[in-house]
Amino acid sequence: MSTPLTARIVAQHASTVRALAPHLPGAARRSAAMEALAVTGLPGSRDENWKYANLRPLERASFTPAALTPPAAGADAALAAALPQRLEGFARYVFVDGVFAPALSDTPAAGPARLTTLAARADERAAPPTALVPRRELGADQRFALLNEAFATDGAAIDVGAGDEAARLELIFLASAEGQLGASYPRVELLLAPRGRLVLVERHVSSGAAASFVTSAVSAELGRGAALDHYRLQELSSRAILFDTLTATLAQEASYRLHALCSGAAAARSTLGVRLAGERASLALAAAALGDRQQVQDTYALVEHLAPHARTEETFRGISAGRARVAFNGKIVVAREAHGTDSRQSLRGLLAGPEAEIDVRPQLEIYTDDVRCSHGATAGKLDDNMLFYLLSRGLERDTAQRALKWAFLEDVIAKIGVAPLRRQIEERLAGRMQDGAALRELI
Repeated sequence: MSTPLTARIVAQHASTVRALAPHLPGAARRSAAMEALAVTGLPGSRDENWKYANLRPLERASFTPAALTPPAAGADAALAAALPQRLEGFARYVFVDGVFAPALSDTPAAGPARLTTLAARADERAAPPTALVPRRELGADQRFALLNEAFATDGAAIDVGAGDEAARLELIFLASAEGQLGASYPRVELLLAPRGRLVLVERHVSSGAAASFVTSAVSAELGRGAALDHYRLQELSSRAILFDTLTATLAQEASYRLHALCSGAAAARSTLGVRLAGERASLALAAAALGDRQQVQDTYALVEHLAPHARTEETFRGISAGRARVAFNGKIVVAREAHGTDSRQSLRGLLAGPEAEIDVRPQLEIYTDDVRCSHGATAGKLDDNMLFYLLSRGLERDTAQRALKWAFLEDVIAKIGVAPLRRQIEERLAGRMQDGAALRELI
């Protein structure tokens, strides 16, 4: 699809390849991704699944990796100050503008989970097919993964072997560059062997108030009986722009628990594609999004049931205040062979301002009769009866409203199984709701 934007991306990719060719492997992979992207182009506002996303910043963004610009002297100290509090028991690895930062990270240790950086690889390992050729169902929604494939200069490759205890890793992707000067391309490739166990915390944060342009891609392959607990926190600065793509494939009896909290960035779009390819595979997706002022928080989640007796439980809670827009489009496809499927969706949005917008859209495509599938979607304002009850107990109106918002999000927050992380999230949300002391008393 030849457009001025596509032509600019192709030109910047060519200059990037010339700069990186002597140092970085993966030329064939990058070339294939760029060729596919040049044909398809990036999605536009006329694409059905992108009508709620804010794509205007693409016209001003630079697609050249920010990693090509050397960091300023003394940058490590400033970057270290921007990192969130450590999680006890987790090995921490930090990537700045998509590039591994050894000075801010733990030393990779031996164990069931082996982490290597993509830049350190000397092989030309082929990318997963879904990273190069968008599947029919995802279509335009996976094109930003192609952008990441073509431009990413580094990332984390995590291989997890079988084990009785779960490995515990924390990946922090720190965005520091201005989007008009260079882009950040966080990248994660996860491979869990049969019976592999992993608890992964993935955080996207900013250093300062830079208007960063971030295009993130995560791919996960779960072997038979593998279990992945994946916590994704998007806490970028209020001027940042994020386009995020996650794809996962689950083998027989694999279990994937995905927890996502989106509260940062001026505009953020997450595309999730999960394939339950093995019998009795299971997915538990719990997501929350908060929008304020003029923020845009948009998520599209596609779950494909391809094998018998798989299970999906999908929970979304979104709060939109100010003039923000929060959207969640959850689509579940049950293939003809996927008899015995058990699928549940609960999508709820809360309007916290007269100019705010909430869009929740559950979708089901079922091609077999032997299933149990249910979905529910609601969007509305705070419960007046509950508000009156709290006011009658002596709470101020603002505090009562924030308490109801907190209770609304608890369906997602309560599912977080890492206690220190849950406390950090609760403190951040309490501060965001501007009445931290009162809310902490309530919780």
